[in-house]
Amino acid sequence: MPSTASPVSVPVPVIRVLPAPADLPEPLPEPAVGDLRLETVLGALSDPLRLRIVRKLLLESEHFDHSCGWFGLDRPKSSLTHHFKALREAGVTRQRQYGLERRSHVRVDDLNARFPGLLDLVAAWEPAED
Repeated sequence: MPSTASPVSVPVPVIRVLPAPADLPEPLPEPAVGDLRLETVLGALSDPLRLRIVRKLLLESEHFDHSCGWFGLDRPKSSLTHHFKALREAGVTRQRQYGLERRSHVRVDDLNARFPGLLDLVAAWEPAED
């Protein structure tokens, strides 16, 4: 006989979407919303570091976008550049150039339109302890 126990309710973390400030620089090249591919997005999110980056942006953003220094990641700059580029080229994040600095934010509206519920799963993911 099947179990009649009710499923455990897990609270869904609140995704922070902050308003865009005026006079933003143009975003760096990225796929259009209609060109976002699930396998490409999942491929970008399959790396634990990139998944942490996206989760932190979703749940802890203090500003509209953030430089790589905000994440406090102990990785070489070339490695971080690679990870942020992979997220942007997959369409997960949007990057803008501010002088010598690039800042990122998650394309929440675009991803929710193409893949409803995906970002809720990312936000609810619990990283393994290092």
